[in-house]
Amino acid sequence: MIEIHDIHKTFGDNYVLKGISGVFREGMCNLIIGGSGSGKTTLLKCMVGLHEPEQGSVMYDGRDFTRMTFEERIDIRKEIGMLFQSSALFDSMTVEENIMFPLNMFTEMKTKEKKERVNFCLERVNLAGKNKLYPAELSGGMKKRVGIARAISMQPKYLFVDEPNSGLDPKTAIVIDELINELTEEYKITTVVVTHDMNSVMGIGDNIIFLYNGKKEWEGSNKEIAKTDNQQLNDFVFASKFTQAAKDKL
Repeated sequence: MIEIHDIHKTFGDNYVLKGISGVFREGMCNLIIGGSGSGKTTLLKCMVGLHEPEQGSVMYDGRDFTRMTFEERIDIRKEIGMLFQSSALFDSMTVEENIMFPLNMFTEMKTKEKKERVNFCLERVNLAGKNKLYPAELSGGMKKRVGIARAISMQPKYLFVDEPNSGLDPKTAIVIDELINELTEEYKITTVVVTHDMNSVMGIGDNIIFLYNGKKEWEGSNKEIAKTDNQQLNDFVFASKFTQAAKDKL
């Protein structure tokens, strides 16, 4: 479980996060949603230490991540897997080398063990045998799956995913959502997904935090979201549906 308490973040005169608190639960897909500029990705980066909040705390199973030194954070970072929006694969490395990268950095595993772990992760994301391909030889959906394989290679307790369906067609996006959900349930991971995709919200949104203008405006499940009387959330939900419907007609 991850808990955040009263997170504030500014960039110069831009007040991006205005006192956000919430709980992200183990074995669930916890979604952070909101429009562009609402603070979604900034909050995620504060949670993993890529940004430092001016105020507030991030707790990993009772451990105060924000109060730790760089060296003290290493043990928690070993428990974190992350899938970036662009997949962030190394172009000069093969699929196998990309997945092996965190294993080389953070473990003392022997080469044989690392290759076995790579093969297991590739099988788990339905890419068995793709070890020697380079990112340029992969489709967008395959790159996302390699990114997921790398993210789970260290058997993480916490998985962070930033806009997993960005740039994907609807069918492939559903495959990625289902894979993230399966891995979360199977390995009891605390998964945090930043998205603006309403298909993802309705498909895997066990626990949802909606940000509006840098504040937490609403929190609930995908079963509750259709019944809310929160005007900002309704505007976001129905605008998203309208946008998707318009795209489907093109």
